[in-house]
Amino acid sequence: MPCGSWSFLRAMRLLLRWLRPCLKQSRSKPSKRLGELWLYSKLLLRSLCYSELTNSDVVIDSLFEPVYWLVDNLTRWFGVLPSPLLQVFVCLVIILTSSVLIIVYCCVLPTVISSYPTHWVMWHLCYGHWNLVMIVFHYYKAITTSPGQPPQVKCDTPSVSMCKKCIIPKPARTHHCSICDSCVLKMDHHCPWLNNCVGHFNHRYFFSFCLFMTMGCIYCSLSSRDMFLNAYSAIETYYQTPPPPFTFKEKVFHKSIIYLWVLTSSVAIALGGLTLWHAILITRGETSIERHINNKETRRLKEIGKVFRNPHNFGKYNNWKVLFGVKTRGHWLTRVLLPSGHGPYGDGLTWDWSPQRRDLLAI
Repeated sequence: MPCGSWSFLRAMRLLLRWLRPCLKQSRSKPSKRLGELWLYSKLLLRSLCYSELTNSDVVIDSLFEPVYWLVDNLTRWFGVLPSPLLQVFVCLVIILTSSVLIIVYCCVLPTVISSYPTHWVMWHLCYGHWNLVMIVFHYYKAITTSPGQPPQVKCDTPSVSMCKKCIIPKPARTHHCSICDSCVLKMDHHCPWLNNCVGHFNHRYFFSFCLFMTMGCIYCSLSSRDMFLNAYSAIETYYQTPPPPFTFKEKVFHKSIIYLWVLTSSVAIALGGLTLWHAILITRGETSIERHINNKETRRLKEIGKVFRNPHNFGKYNNWKVLFGVKTRGHWLTRVLLPSGHGPYGDGLTWDWSPQRRDLLAI
């Protein structure tokens, strides 16, 4: 065992020995709870000290276990409610998006219609409403579509391991979500903003929502840039003597435009980075979880002179076709640029097929 890990375990032993007399002095209910925690901590400590597999990674994982527990329970407290529309983060997305729409329809759009040429007005009306429809459609589908779970009964589906919590076989690319407390097919991550896991059956909806929301925020930020500069200059004159003769309606207009520009620009940067990261993963044929697993496996094989090959990487272009469910060129319009509720390729249980085949069905 490394010297640092041995020193840490020795310090933990001394701390637990020091706490033992304090636990024995009191016989109240809180002390009983502390006694249970003492026994549990003692068991954990012994499992670290007397295990041949103990190393610095195991010790660090044990130290971070309370952090994982706190994150999981906070997410459950905020996120897991009977209806996804009642969930805190989902409500926050709806409220913020609605506030942007109200400002756009009440402030930005009237200014565009009254001051822009006709062809630019038509472009703003068409593009803006198309982007809005795509955002609403994909967000609704992402929060209401189940990511997919493996069969709960014994079947002939090939599996790569057993889930230690569900006690069921796990097919390839399946992982257990501690928040949903179930295994998810081709799990990417649990998204609190959706109150749902991102998996095989809703991965396309999640990415499309991120993409079109980023595009919408960039569009609003660029469209309101000149109005933002004028509103900011006007607000700087509020505290002059004598104050400028702005009406209450004009002041609300100025502050609304600033709120709109700051919010959409911030979301465009943050969500744009997340969307770019997921686009890179999709291009490589990976999920967020598989990214870490594949990196670790690449390093392990490199040490023994071998090269790791991702079995789920079908090529950059084919990976995108698999995600969007594209079979023909026309599907890029009907299934990507227009709302479409078609399902993904495959059942998420087997992945021994190639997108080179025309039907893209499992072999």
